[in-house]
Amino acid sequence: MNEPRILMCPPDFYGIEYEINPWMDRRRQADRLKAIDQWTQLKTILTEAGAKIELLTPQAGLPDLVFTANSAIIYKDEAILARFRHPERQKEVPVNQAWFQKAGFVLKELPEAFAVEGAGDALFCGETLFAGYRMRSDALGHQQIGRDLMVQVLPLELIDPYYYHLDTCFCPLQPGVAIYYPGAFDEYGQSTLKHWVPTLIPVEKEEAERFACNAVVVDKTVVTNEGCPKLHQQLQQLGYNPIATPLDEFTKAGGSAKCLTLRLDGEEAAGWKYASGESTKRIA
Repeated sequence: MNEPRILMCPPDFYGIEYEINPWMDRRRQADRLKAIDQWTQLKTILTEAGAKIELLTPQAGLPDLVFTANSAIIYKDEAILARFRHPERQKEVPVNQAWFQKAGFVLKELPEAFAVEGAGDALFCGETLFAGYRMRSDALGHQQIGRDLMVQVLPLELIDPYYYHLDTCFCPLQPGVAIYYPGAFDEYGQSTLKHWVPTLIPVEKEEAERFACNAVVVDKTVVTNEGCPKLHQQLQQLGYNPIATPLDEFTKAGGSAKCLTLRLDGEEAAGWKYASGESTKRIA
């Protein structure tokens, strides 16, 4: 396998400058120096886990550019650029577009009618693209992506505004294995996940609120915010190496480890990145 590649953006201009999800409160500002320290610790952990970190240049006036997971959906050498629902984040698109173009990705854009917020709402688990909709992304936009890529898309309605992106409540670890918070999904969504993901690890409400599901996966290393001991114990029993790192300055904006990263070579759970038969071997 090639070296894991992750896109991150330094938090030089990060802050709570507007309110577009329930976590955000301009009266509860992030401490920028602490945020830089926490971001640097995450970057160090991922580097030590074997990942190559590539950097997006931060821009004044774009405080959420730091959440690179939302910039695009990656499929092989293609980058399907996000179309953000909120005007505050739409300004990020030209910056993201320029970076992916320079990095050599084939750029894909959705029709303007659709909102789709990158890997924040679209995650592969095996050959299937699981897609969160309602809060930030449109189900029809994800279906269009499925037709373009010729992959199966399973829509999952998000019913709790605190879990406004799929990656805040669902984290594939490898083909057939994932973490999830049941309370973020309706009955149909829960049954869909149980049917299509053979090994599904539930997270309790208390740890979901600590962004336990917003984890970064590099091989067997799973990095989360602090405060998720029960999940970490479950992961250890399955042979993973969970690592906790403080990210509370970013949870103030509704993001954590996964939101701060975009896997450029494909997530560990993306079936398309493995040779025929290899993905099957990886299922726990």
